[in-house]
Amino acid sequence: MECKNCNTSLSKLINYCPLCGAKIVKKRLTFKNLSVDITEQFLNIDNKFLKTFLHLFTKPELVINGFIDGTRKKYINVIQYFAVALTLVGIQVFLMNTFFQEALQLDNEFLKGLEGSSNSKNNPFASFDFEEYNNYQSIVYILSVPIATIATWIAYYVIGLRRLNFTEHLVLNLYYSAQIIIVTAVLSILFLCFGFDYLMISGFISVLTFGYLFFVLKRVFNTPFGETVLHFLLIMVAYFILFMIIMLIAVAIGIIYVLLNK
Repeated sequence: MECKNCNTSLSKLINYCPLCGAKIVKKRLTFKNLSVDITEQFLNIDNKFLKTFLHLFTKPELVINGFIDGTRKKYINVIQYFAVALTLVGIQVFLMNTFFQEALQLDNEFLKGLEGSSNSKNNPFASFDFEEYNNYQSIVYILSVPIATIATWIAYYVIGLRRLNFTEHLVLNLYYSAQIIIVTAVLSILFLCFGFDYLMISGFISVLTFGYLFFVLKRVFNTPFGETVLHFLLIMVAYFILFMIIMLIAVAIGIIYVLLNK
């Protein structure tokens, strides 16, 4: 018998491939064993998804540092976890566009009110389309990860805490971002079901995300509270500078494009 994933020769007595770790499937696919597999993967209290989700809240250093140090079977792979998070964003966007259109329209009316205010000639909300932003949330999340990674890597490099290389900072930010995305998607739908304002929900969740980032940094790097505060503020400064640079580049590209197409 051979492993169907890596073609390694296997004994009939084993249930998992010793080389790639894949489960040996001996029975023909039926609805019953398919449902059992789904239950084991996502609904079992001992499954990797729930363990990863809960430990990222309580002991994020075990998940993040564990993956970086080579523990790859205990928790969900960082790329898979981020993919699950993006899937939930897609579900969130679908539900909001299908069942909560009224909430989105009210938020757009609020932003239009800001746009039309007397002191808003250079208002940043003037060209903001809330519904359009909602449809492209997944892309926004994906693009934000490398920016956040550069920010954390630069911040810790400057202060001399260089235990993690750039790729390892990417792992940290992917796990952190995935956790935030999952929580945001679930809470947004739950709160909207109870009639809460979406802009208020977003503001509330944003505050929580900053607090959670501080918690993750403190646990992953195991630094005292005061040092973690300084590291956090430096990351925020680095993130703001990177964001402004990207905005300036985007504006410059836009101007060049307009000039070339005149």
